Amino acid sequence: MKNTKVYVDFITEKLKKLLSIDSPTGYTKDAVAWLKAEYEAMGYAPVITTKGGLLVQLAKGCEGNGGVLVETHTDTLGGMVAEVKGNGRLRLTALGGMNPNNAEAENCIVITRDGKRYEGCFQMNNPSIHVNGSYDQQDRTYDNMEVVLDEMVFSKEETKALGIETGDIVCFETRTRITEKGYIKSRFLDDKLSVAILLGYAKYLKEENVTPSRPVYQHITVYEEVGHGGSASVPEGVTDILSVDMGCVGDGLECKEHQVSICVKDSGGPYSYDFTGELIAAAKANGIDYAADVYPHYGSDVEATLRGGADARHALIGAGVYASHGYERSHVDGVKNTLELLAAYLDVTAADVPPEAPYLRVLACNERGRKLLKTIKKTGSAPVLTKSADVRALSEEAQKLFALTARAADQYVLAYPELRAARGSSAWTEGPVIV
Repeated sequence: MKNTKVYVDFITEKLKKLLSIDSPTGYTKDAVAWLKAEYEAMGYAPVITTKGGLLVQLAKGCEGNGGVLVETHTDTLGGMVAEVKGNGRLRLTALGGMNPNNAEAENCIVITRDGKRYEGCFQMNNPSIHVNGSYDQQDRTYDNMEVVLDEMVFSKEETKALGIETGDIVCFETRTRITEKGYIKSRFLDDKLSVAILLGYAKYLKEENVTPSRPVYQHITVYEEVGHGGSASVPEGVTDILSVDMGCVGDGLECKEHQVSICVKDSGGPYSYDFTGELIAAAKANGIDYAADVYPHYGSDVEATLRGGADARHALIGAGVYASHGYERSHVDGVKNTLELLAAYLDVTAADVPPEAPYLRVLACNERGRKLLKTIKKTGSAPVLTKSADVRALSEEAQKLFALTARAADQYVLAYPELRAARGSSAWTEGPVIV
């Protein structure tokens, strides 16, 4: 991938801006409007869906090639006013999986129906240690916690006079920071980091004049945190759907914040074995730092898409993110590796085909052919492959070409009339047929 650092820098700048726009589930219109303008500035024609998400086609591809839909989400965790209490403070209900333990003592903004914004802080009831002798024993739950408004209000009537009522949105401060060592720290990197990466990939296609051979779409969803973000808006002709969401980092998992994570299974079950295998092969062929992991407590947009009736292969990747659904941390290297994997997998163009064959691959032979192969191996100018293990001895460019042809073979078998015969990864697992 060319000029990677330029696009990583672009991603981090756009990430800071996107994180500054509040967009908890159910209140995402401002973030989507900003994203729409960003895509339009790059020359794309994004469309806001009826549901409120953003759908954009990045590449038309070649006729007859199955399309790829890349999904991510700009909705985040947050809160909603469930009650204006008698003391003028606010009891909340969670939007998404906002854990009150992680939200304690965080500054927040209450947004009313008429657009007014009021500052406050989410505190435990009776939070002063010098007053509350049971501070350590008190459970951190939404029933035991409240928003203390930075307003002179001491009763329900005074707070309601400000225009605050049940159903108002509560947005928590992100505390975004990018350190000199490249660490990215903020609330809601899940999944605004991935949104910024998709923006970076869209810019890369335009700036480098890359035209993928397959139709490529991006769908920025707005209800992922409550389970139905990706359940609609799949363009016609899409055969592969890739969710780009935060990669899990924690005990029992391989991934670190510096890597791109490839999820093989989560709470919804295994991802497409063949699609996932192609992503792993692309990472290996391009020297991309990755980890394959099972996520024990996780669900993604693409699973909602399949539950919505989509007939497609599905996979999940994302930059490693530590302390998910809390004060999260990632790294610019994780951004780089995720971007490079997207480019390695999606950027199949005519320029990828070399003028001369760097190797010969044997698909079938008879006894006479086997004798000829011995001679060809000794006198031929190109290496002869009779098993996939031979690929490791090829040049880096030749290995990339083999991975590319393996992916093409996996696409081809999808059209087999007999589904049982449509086995993926055959280029990596099957040798020549002896006749």
